[in-house]
Amino acid sequence: MFEKAEDKVNEAAGKAQEAFGRTTNSPGDTVKGMAQKYASQASHATRDATDTLRDQVSANPIGGLAIAGAIGVVIGYLLGRK
Repeated sequence: MFEKAEDKVNEAAGKAQEAFGRTTNSPGDTVKGMAQKYASQASHATRDATDTLRDQVSANPIGGLAIAGAIGVVIGYLLGRK
């Protein structure tokens, strides 16, 4: 829960640094701010996807096992090719 809040705080800090860089015509600050903002957005999206997946597997464990098995077969097929 706190990780999502931390992601939002980091995203806001990135936006602020990006705006500061644009205001001061500092490409370094602009790029750092954009990188921080997009990294925070990606982290937040990953956490949401993980939470959704965890909830789905908890609600339907047989389906989760079937999906995990299918992924294992695909990975085994790809790694076994020469």
